[in-house]
Amino acid sequence: MIEVATMPATSKSQGSPFAHGLDGIFRPKSIAVLGVTNTPGTVPHDIFVNLLDSRFNGVVYPVAPRKKHIAGVRAYDYVIDIPDPVDLAILVFPGAVCEMALKQCVEKGVKSAVIISAGFREVGAAGAAREARVKDIAVGGGMRLIGPNCLGVINTEPDVRLNASFARAMPAAGKIGFLSQSGALCTAVLDYAAGKSIGFSKFVSLGNKADVGEVDLLHYLAADPQTSVILMYLEEITQGRELMKAAREIAGNHDNPKPILAIKGGRTAAGAAAAQSHTGALAASAEVCDGVFEQCGIIRCASIEEMFNTAQLLAYQPLPRGNRIAIVTNAGGPGVMATDAAVGHGLELASFSAETTAKLKKALPAAANMKNPIDVIGDAREDRYAAALEAVCADDGVDQVLVILTPQSMTNINTIAETVGAIKNRFEVAGKSLLCSFMGAKDVATGIKILQEHGIPHYILPEWATDAMWHAAWYRSWLEREVSDIVVYEVDRARVAEIIDSAPDGYLLESQALQVLEAYGFPVVESALTHSAAEAVAAAERIGYPVVLRVVSPKIVHKFEMKGVALDLHDAAQVRQAYDTMHANLLRHVRAEDITGILVRRMIPAGKEVILGINRDPVFGHMLMFGLGGIYVEAFKDVTFRIVPIRETAAGKMVRELRTFALLEGLRGEAPSDLAAIEDALRRLSQLAHDFPRIAELDINPLIVHPVGQGCHVADIRIRLNGD
Repeated sequence: MIEVATMPATSKSQGSPFAHGLDGIFRPKSIAVLGVTNTPGTVPHDIFVNLLDSRFNGVVYPVAPRKKHIAGVRAYDYVIDIPDPVDLAILVFPGAVCEMALKQCVEKGVKSAVIISAGFREVGAAGAAREARVKDIAVGGGMRLIGPNCLGVINTEPDVRLNASFARAMPAAGKIGFLSQSGALCTAVLDYAAGKSIGFSKFVSLGNKADVGEVDLLHYLAADPQTSVILMYLEEITQGRELMKAAREIAGNHDNPKPILAIKGGRTAAGAAAAQSHTGALAASAEVCDGVFEQCGIIRCASIEEMFNTAQLLAYQPLPRGNRIAIVTNAGGPGVMATDAAVGHGLELASFSAETTAKLKKALPAAANMKNPIDVIGDAREDRYAAALEAVCADDGVDQVLVILTPQSMTNINTIAETVGAIKNRFEVAGKSLLCSFMGAKDVATGIKILQEHGIPHYILPEWATDAMWHAAWYRSWLEREVSDIVVYEVDRARVAEIIDSAPDGYLLESQALQVLEAYGFPVVESALTHSAAEAVAAAERIGYPVVLRVVSPKIVHKFEMKGVALDLHDAAQVRQAYDTMHANLLRHVRAEDITGILVRRMIPAGKEVILGINRDPVFGHMLMFGLGGIYVEAFKDVTFRIVPIRETAAGKMVRELRTFALLEGLRGEAPSDLAAIEDALRRLSQLAHDFPRIAELDINPLIVHPVGQGCHVADIRIRLNGD
């Protein structure tokens, strides 16, 4: 018996940026820079000069004790000496001085601050204590704070023009909002973006995130009309659930969806403290972030190149309707490369309608390839490109189009670029994304500039374009996904509470763990805890052969390694011998009083082995894991993760995301596994973890899955409790 818990409708980000308390940082009317020097090439000097050079649409006051002026602007000894109101304070004093300076800002009535200075949490315990005091000052004074230890903030809006950073130059205006915890990465990103003519709406270095973090900024950018796409580089996530909720609301807002792209640094963990748990060890891997980001609609990128390649498409092209692509090229080789890359990503090469094929045959020479990819051949000029693009633009079976050009002696590159730019509006009306790859460097440079001026994303390599096209198609699929409910099963929660509430921290006995699973409706075979060979034989006779013997001991976690398991026993003699041999062997490793007993269980028929697990992540809470089980989990590490609780359809997605899913579907005449039984077990495990926070780790490894319609059975279970 199950119930469906209807979740409340996802709220949408509403209001203007003013509603989020950060407008004083991004749209100040007056700024005081505290700690300015007259020495060019230093951070304090360059930040102040950057504000002047960016033509900030407001007043800037330098605070520099014992200095009369900075860069020709009258200086003040203290912020409280400034006669007029100050909206934003930028602190570049040494870290040890920032506390006093921030107190004066509070006294002055400043409501926003950016602390550029280092010397805080990143330098150790003393710095962490200083950072805590600075945060207390800001919070007590009703002040919002960026940093410390950051590059600063940039707002390119024409009526603001704020470059409160020590970046080398003000970036061009654009539709991309960028957040980063790494200040050094920010400078590299700005230089990279300038080289590719990529503009920004807002650019923020988060630093140590003493106050304002990525969740605050996501909400701000969601309401920012200048921002269409949000990019994040994160080294640590401290508000896991809040981040997921914000991302789901922003990326999933159907009225005004804003894609979120992220790079998560530190994807691996050097020492797994949970070495005794498969789930705990695997939870340190990159797959955790993949699962988290998939749940909340964040597009995960592996590199800056991949992130900006995708951002250009999402910021300047219509969101494609699907994953069917067409390729137009003047060279066969690059067309083949692009095809291979697209299919490898999971994109579909569009099949053209008869009408489209007829148009192509009429407009292109006989030697051209009329099928996808369309090869307009090497001597193609703008007329062939135009004809091919007009044809695929009108084809309802095409969602995205990639234009490839190689610079040959007869290729009029600039004219072709202008032609592509002129047809862009038709693609926008049709809701189709249009991308280009003019391959080369020197010869195509002017053509690339023309494309960029028309707002058409350009990629040096076709493979980079197909990568962006796949991300865009994935986001469209996520945006239009079926949002299912959370299934709630009728379970014996009281029975589990009695076991868990009375147990100490550490591993439950296997007999207890089996009772927990049985109470939550898992397929557990009949078993009996015995304390002698005679009891074991009697239990086996009652249960029915064949049976399995398994030691039960709080001191033994890995039973196989301790020879605490005996399989496939078919009669009383085998049970008696196995019991005596096992008991004698165990006494060489543990005391008799440490052996609770030996469990007799019915032998489970053979099937596919999978693993289900739970791990309690300190940031995101309970995580649900699924993968191939037995020895394969260590060999392949092919696992998927979701944050608990999962919705009804999430279980099926977890199963089908495995790279080795074909093994469960059935290969070479094998019967397909009972996928419905696996999905049911995943949903039940999600409910168990959600109901009992004391479960720190849980492994069902393996769960034996039988052919379709025959269900599955729990073969081995470990549950570790932790009251923290």
